[in-house]
Order: sequence, then C-alpha cells, then structure tokens
Amino acid sequence: MRFAPLAPVALLGSAALLAACNKPASAPAPEAEIVTVSVPAAAETIVTDNPTVDADDPVLWRDSADPSRALWIGTDKSKGLYVHDLAGKQLQFFPEGPMNNVDQRAFTAGGRPQVLVTAADRGLYGVRAWLLDPATLKLTSWGHMPTEAAFGEPYGFCMGQFGGKTFAIPNTKAGAVHAYAVSEGKDGKPAMTLAHQWKLSSQTEGCVVNDATGDLYVGEEDVGIWRMSLADPKAAPVKIAAVDGKKLVADVEGLTLMRDGGRTFLIASSQGDSAYAVWELKGGDYQWVGRFRVAGGKIDPATETDGIDAWSGPIAGYPEGAIAMHDTCDGDGPNDPPAAVCTSDTKQQNYKLVDWRTVKAALGIK
Repeated sequence: MRFAPLAPVALLGSAALLAACNKPASAPAPEAEIVTVSVPAAAETIVTDNPTVDADDPVLWRDSADPSRALWIGTDKSKGLYVHDLAGKQLQFFPEGPMNNVDQRAFTAGGRPQVLVTAADRGLYGVRAWLLDPATLKLTSWGHMPTEAAFGEPYGFCMGQFGGKTFAIPNTKAGAVHAYAVSEGKDGKPAMTLAHQWKLSSQTEGCVVNDATGDLYVGEEDVGIWRMSLADPKAAPVKIAAVDGKKLVADVEGLTLMRDGGRTFLIASSQGDSAYAVWELKGGDYQWVGRFRVAGGKIDPATETDGIDAWSGPIAGYPEGAIAMHDTCDGDGPNDPPAAVCTSDTKQQNYKLVDWRTVKAALGIK
C-alpha cells in the first residue's frame, strides 16, 4: 500500500488551527439574574409602654406536645428582654440591661425538664440566663455567666447542642468566637466552661448551630458566612458564602436554619438591602435557592434586619413553621415612617413574623 504525503496535511491542519486561534473569543455565559421575591408579614410584636424599643434579635419556642402553646422572645439591646405570644402581645419584660442576641435550648435544671434561654449580656460582659417553665409558659431570671476578661464585650450569640452538651456561643466585634459548655452549678445557678474557640478577622454577630451535625455558622459582617465545627473544633473555619453585593449585601447579620421534611435551609439577613438569602444544605454542599424580602401589606415591611430565627414545623397558627425577624423601623399600616423618623433615635423597632408557607411558595420550594 502506498501512503499519501503527510506534509500538506500537516500544513493544512496548522492553517486551520491558526485561523481558529484568530477568531474572537466567545463571550462568557451571563450570570443568572439574582431575583428577590416579596412576602408579607403575618404578625408583629407590640409594646405599648415603650415608644423606643431598641430591638435586635428574636427566638421562637413552642410546646412539643401542643403547638398552640408558643412564645416569641426578643432582646432590647438597651434595656433587656421581652416575651410575646405569636400574635405579638407582650407577656413579660425583664429590665436586665443591654442584651444583644438571644437563643434557647431544652435543658434540665432543678431536676426537671425546662428551657434554657440565654442572651449576650453587653452590660456585664457575659451571658444572661433565664429558665422557661413549659407548664406555665413563664420565664424566670436564672443568673449571669461571665466571660473571661480577655474576651471583651460579647456581641453576637447563639446556642447549640452536640455530643451531649449544651453550648452558649458568644462572639465579638474583633472576630473572636467562643463556645462554652453550660451546666447547673452546685449552687443551683448557671455555670459555663470554655470548650472551643475560633478567630475571624473582623466583626461578627449572627450565628446558628446545626445540632444534628455540630456545624456552627457565623456571619462576619463585611466578609461572608463561615462554617466551623463543634464536632471537629480544631478544623479551620471554611467560608461558604461571600458578601458579594448580589446574594449578600453587607452587613450579613442574623443566621437561622429551617428544616422542612428531610431538607435543611440556611437563611441569612442581607441587611444592606433589607432582604434574606436562602441556601439548601446538602451534605457538605450549599445549593443556592433565592432571596426574599418582607414587603408592606397589612403590616409595614421589615427593613435593615439584624437578628432572625426560624421554627421548623407547626407553631401556633403556622402549620409548616414560621420565621421571626428584626425590623429596624416600625410603622402603622403598610408603610414605614418617613426617613427622618427611621434615622432618628426616637424610632420604634420591633419584630415581624412570616409564614414559612408563603416563603416556600414565593421561592418555588416544593
């Protein structure tokens, strides 16, 4: 068999390759547009005897045996702690000084099951504790647990349970994050011991723990969301979402988890544009879901949110769950007050409540 000369073929291939290289590069595929959907608030907190509530962070609780028995607890970062029902009516107030973020977990104290409610105490530098009696739906002051002097002023805060321990987890404006194991002391008062610590580079605040995995999520306000681990506390923090001006607009503030069936969603307050970013947690992956904001309707919108909290499953009149969030400027009716009021020191802040079903429908979560 005879073979055709190879040189012309090689030259032709080179010419074709050169021509291909001289073609203008195709434009990169455009990024998918980040859409923010709107949902209405279903309820809001009402305080009639304080026209300047300095609200910051809420937490929800419900009786596991009777979902209609539920509470909505929120801090006043100048004055103390408010307790409301889920219609927003004030039930209790504890004037115990500036409290920033608040959380709760089931806890045994005094030899019986109760609920431990704790908050970052910015006045006395530590963690303030209350006990909620599920039988009476009443909170009582339990005590104060100081942080070490080097930790400084506690700012953000959350709780978690993992490995048979209950953790109080304050953080600071300098980026320190400490996890303390909480117990009942011999004197019957709360006590805590430093168990784990991490350090980020700048101001932190919002945080939430996935008790099922031990994952701790912390918001570094101008940077993004980090994952740490109570299961492997020596592991370096991992950034899972960045403040990019699109999905998250600085500051990143409150963080919470919503469980729906076998799925878990991470929700973050995008304070800079008064919205909330949502991801679905899938093993070690974080799948983008979308964004929503709380617009005006029968109740005014939620704006510049600090803290948020979700309750997964039935709670009061919300059969699939609810999300509570801070509103930096409360108004009567569907609109916020004028800007001059909302930027003043005399504005009224409060908390809004959203039905999880409306968020699911708006985001197309099936």
